[in-house]
Amino acid sequence: MQNNPIRIGTRESQLAVWQADLVKKLLEDNGHAAELVFIKSEGDIDLVTPLYAMGVQGVFTRALDAALLNNRIDIAVHSMKDVPVQLPQGIVQAAVLERASYKDILVYREQFTEDSITQINHGLLSTDNQQLSSLLIGTSSIRRKAQWLNRYPGTVIENLRGNINTRLKKVAESQWHGAIFAAAGLERINVRPENSIDLDWMLPAPAQGAIMAVARDGDYNILEAFAPINHNDTAIAVKIERDFLSALMGGCSTPISALAEVTPQGILFKGNIISPDGSQKVAVERTFSKAEADNAGTLAGHDVLEQGGREIVTAFKNAK
Repeated sequence: MQNNPIRIGTRESQLAVWQADLVKKLLEDNGHAAELVFIKSEGDIDLVTPLYAMGVQGVFTRALDAALLNNRIDIAVHSMKDVPVQLPQGIVQAAVLERASYKDILVYREQFTEDSITQINHGLLSTDNQQLSSLLIGTSSIRRKAQWLNRYPGTVIENLRGNINTRLKKVAESQWHGAIFAAAGLERINVRPENSIDLDWMLPAPAQGAIMAVARDGDYNILEAFAPINHNDTAIAVKIERDFLSALMGGCSTPISALAEVTPQGILFKGNIISPDGSQKVAVERTFSKAEADNAGTLAGHDVLEQGGREIVTAFKNAK
């Protein structure tokens, strides 16, 4: 047990604080005193530049990682989808919490018909539908943009930055038809609007809906304190998804999606890469045994590369 409170580093957004508070509670439930330390990130300061134009690798994590390495904090709490697949030298994974919803959702303003909303939910809205010719959708995620344009070409995608409440306010005050959010973020802080639907056809970012705590390598007291709150099935699933991302040489600013689900029968995996304009898509769907978990994401990634994904990766990197 720690003699001093465990210092938990967090960004200042409502969602980040909620996540850090959850970690704090779990630690306290296991007999460890803990306190929050607030750190500003680049992603919180620049709310205008699209994420994919910021060199987004680590944009929400660098400041916390620096505080951790400088011993200002003992642990950093991140939305795991924001964490680069290669952790900084000297930093290791301490725990992955049980995953919440991995889904993306559409918060909509326009008075779509009930039938149209059901069709959008399942990705079945006809491309002949008159509403598609003038759709305006907000998102700063190149992955969400690519998947939406692949399904509904011709949509105008507008940049949407800021914390959750800021983005919801922007949507409400805009002339857009709607905007895409991660379900977990809105649901965790109880701000998911009634006028929202799950996008069941949209694959999430690798590790979306999962919370990750990282510590200094060799800080064994901290690592021991976090071992009981690690959720093994979630940790297995998100490792596979991040291995898939790594195999495709991608980061959280690339149009790569992945979902691994651990079941009693094995691991169900779906993944894809889509060109930013939505015109090209290469997807994979495989079932792995639990014994294959260590290599599953890499194998699925190689499948995608061999089926045409390499050309999409190359074109994306050359266009940056």
